Amino acid sequence: MIFENTKIDGVKIIISEPFRDERGFFNRIFCQKELESVRTNIIIKQLNHSMTKTKGTIRGMHFQYPPHAEMKIVRCVKGSIFDVAVDLRKDSFTFLQWHGETLSADNMKALVIPEGCAHGFQSLDDNIEMVYMSTAFYSKSNEDAVRFDDPKINIEWPIPITIVSDKDKAQFFIGNEFQGVKLS
Repeated sequence: MIFENTKIDGVKIIISEPFRDERGFFNRIFCQKELESVRTNIIIKQLNHSMTKTKGTIRGMHFQYPPHAEMKIVRCVKGSIFDVAVDLRKDSFTFLQWHGETLSADNMKALVIPEGCAHGFQSLDDNIEMVYMSTAFYSKSNEDAVRFDDPKINIEWPIPITIVSDKDKAQFFIGNEFQGVKLS
């Protein structure tokens, strides 16, 4: 695994180094030892698998407040997505900035999204599948989201938007009073 930094502190691209031969490939998608270079004492508590049916669908921009803030490692295992992290940490130099990355079954990239960042994606194909590793258990009472189309963040989604859930459409726009997520 190769880890590349992005402009947002803690958001990293994982570049896989699969072994390929005439049979196909073998690719390590998680290695505790290699992730120690990102941060020590990472404990994966949940592994989720999702499928999105329709190209252009947006899911996000979700996060959890402390004490259930979570680091995610996101990988697309079928099709392709445009994966986005938004920095909501009020003391960060990149507060309200975003990073987007195309993740696909072909490029085998993953994105590390630290605590204090919102996460979402747009499906670039029909019937995409993703796996998410998370360092915290899901907590409905600590979950929240910001709008996928918030003009203060101004995410540049790569293709026309087709479907957004009612729940994601109902999320708040960041106003001048939004102070971000405090992690301690």
